[in-house]
Amino acid sequence: MKLLSLPLFPLGTVLFPGGILALKVFEVRYLDMIGKCHKTGAPFGVVALREGSEVRKPGASERFVEVGTIALIEQIERPQPGLMLIRCLGTQRFGIESSRKLPHGLWVADVTRLEDDAEVALPTDLQRAAVALGKLIESLQLRGLPPDQLPLQAPFQLEDCGWVANRWCELLPLPLELRQRLMALDNPLVRLELTVDILERTGVLPDRSD
Repeated sequence: MKLLSLPLFPLGTVLFPGGILALKVFEVRYLDMIGKCHKTGAPFGVVALREGSEVRKPGASERFVEVGTIALIEQIERPQPGLMLIRCLGTQRFGIESSRKLPHGLWVADVTRLEDDAEVALPTDLQRAAVALGKLIESLQLRGLPPDQLPLQAPFQLEDCGWVANRWCELLPLPLELRQRLMALDNPLVRLELTVDILERTGVLPDRSD
């Protein structure tokens, strides 16, 4: 399914399906875009920057990746004029077919929605990634934070390869390019296998050979 003229928010981060993104919005081009999206319930697209900065600079170019994630606004606050604080949920990945920059600086794109991850049960040798993530979620909940302040949103799908991989990819301090490559993978099992390798190399999980 295609979406025409989807407004884009190029950022120095990667949004995964099922992920939470909190943004402080103050540029005119995005204040207008977010206001319209919130009013109509429309989505916008989050894409990772390859070149340029999140804040528009005169004469600077912006380049971004071709695979992004559709975001829906869940909460919005306006603490003062010219400032919005929003909390968004990543829903579905998309591929950009064409993009164009409007006169006031906002990017829009014609995109094709990509298939959602197939639900794949965790193989036995990868279940420890889910166990470790479950313990992390429990520790966060014990801090007494309200559910809407947790970095992970329920329902917690600890039996699903894609969900477990996505949440670890968000939590780990990965380079932007690597995080983007993992998000763009079509196979959730492969994404989890690669993520477990990273968890082992960083010491979050013991090496399987230990």
